Amino acid sequence: MTDRPRASLGRILEDLGATLLDLVCGDPDGADAIGGVVIHDPLDQPQLPRQALVLGVGVTGEEVPRLLTELGARGAAALVIRAPAPCREDVAEAAGRAGVCLLTLTRGASWSQLAAMLRSILAEGDIGEAGPQTLGGMPSGDLFALANAVAALLDAPVTIEDRSSRVLAFSGRQDEADASRVETILGRQVPERFVRMLEDRGVFRALYRSDEPVHVDPPETGWETFKLPRAAVAVRAGDEVLGSIWAAVPGPLSRERNRALREAAKLVALHMLRLRAGADVERRLRADLVGTALEGGPGAPEALGRLRLTGQATVVLALAPFDVQSAASAGLQARHTAERQRLADAFAMHLSAVHPRAAAAMIGDVVYGVLPVHADGRAEERVTRVASDFLERVGERLRPLVGIGPTAADGAALPWSRDGADRVLRVLRGHGGTRRVACLSDVHVEAMLLELGDLAAERGHLPAGPLARLAAYDAEHATSLVETLRAWLDAFGDVTAASAAMYVHHNTFRYRLRRLAEIGGIDLTDPDARFAAMLQLRLLPHGDPPR
Repeated sequence: MTDRPRASLGRILEDLGATLLDLVCGDPDGADAIGGVVIHDPLDQPQLPRQALVLGVGVTGEEVPRLLTELGARGAAALVIRAPAPCREDVAEAAGRAGVCLLTLTRGASWSQLAAMLRSILAEGDIGEAGPQTLGGMPSGDLFALANAVAALLDAPVTIEDRSSRVLAFSGRQDEADASRVETILGRQVPERFVRMLEDRGVFRALYRSDEPVHVDPPETGWETFKLPRAAVAVRAGDEVLGSIWAAVPGPLSRERNRALREAAKLVALHMLRLRAGADVERRLRADLVGTALEGGPGAPEALGRLRLTGQATVVLALAPFDVQSAASAGLQARHTAERQRLADAFAMHLSAVHPRAAAAMIGDVVYGVLPVHADGRAEERVTRVASDFLERVGERLRPLVGIGPTAADGAALPWSRDGADRVLRVLRGHGGTRRVACLSDVHVEAMLLELGDLAAERGHLPAGPLARLAAYDAEHATSLVETLRAWLDAFGDVTAASAAMYVHHNTFRYRLRRLAEIGGIDLTDPDARFAAMLQLRLLPHGDPPR
């Protein structure tokens, strides 16, 4: 048990130390609450939140003193590098001067797993109530603290796993267990060969059929890394099995410890249910906060504060599938909704990897992301690269499009940035999905034409003059003079190119040009007449006749 704040460096070392992380030098109690997890990139320095925990992927021993000094100037709390750490005096001196702790990641553990666990530990209290909630005297949803409590009751290292044998949390003292447990912790998953062995021995069947703990002896031969017995109990809510608790023990548990493990399973079930329900509640709450911030108004400052975006320069991204089709059946509609939600979750995860304070939520059929940026001339370029990387990862299944709004200097300008992202998204949809990501500066004229068309439609303005006469003639005689004019204007008067676009002979096309000039009363040599016709055509959806 610990009284440290959940998001402190000391708490992280208690939860992950001795198994994944080791403190090399520095004072972990001297750091304030960790503000976020950031991956170090020497080619494109990321923006660091206050008291950041920096993952030095690929950092060598020679770079450590310089990087510690640099991170200290930028307000970071700690640097994690791959073990072993360089044992030199200049490293300890640089850490002391910078006020940055140096940690090492155990060999065999992946950086992605470490980042996921760190963000899970630090996620408590990001949004929602200011004060922590408790269940059974433990912080609500804090499975790591709960695992440590159960380990203290049983005097044995403990893991909490889900139905798929993925490790959700683990206690300290894992170094007292055997090699198979260490392998499980490093991989955050029970290795497949152990799962098959337990299934063949009927362990899971016995575990899930009873509320009582099950004792598992190690195999007699062929499993040198599995040396300690296990005591396991199913974690269930009613008839539903949520997961299990596994303790590496020297022998069978006493009656008192069996009862303690059984009672602990009930408390773990409450916390797991709270986590599962909290994920949906948090998603809805985050959507409300993001929506309030994007709408502006009196509630926007509080929403920005709870999202930890106050005083940040940000860019709004609007993501949506190219086709939002209405499903014919309820089942198909549910599947489409689930696919869009998975796309939204993937987008939120992608943005959070770029910046720990990025926020994303689905509002209607559009996923809006709010990404903090450096307010410089390269912000749009960097955000475009982020969006393009995401689209490359998700592929073509839903054909998602991303519109990028202009940079908002503060929270008051967020609605303006959102409006820009919506306008870009509309232009991209009008392109038929051929272009998948753009900034407002890229499509500004097209967005203005769409708005001008909306204004004309709202006021009931119909095409007039030559275009109206040509449309009336086409409707009466089943001709295509309007499309002939459009093709000629699009080809800048190149008859050969325009006739090829309409699949007619160039002499036929010239004849149609003379006819449309006579019938419409338009002088094709007059630049003002050409501009007026081109503008009216641009305000119409391509291929639609003016009505």
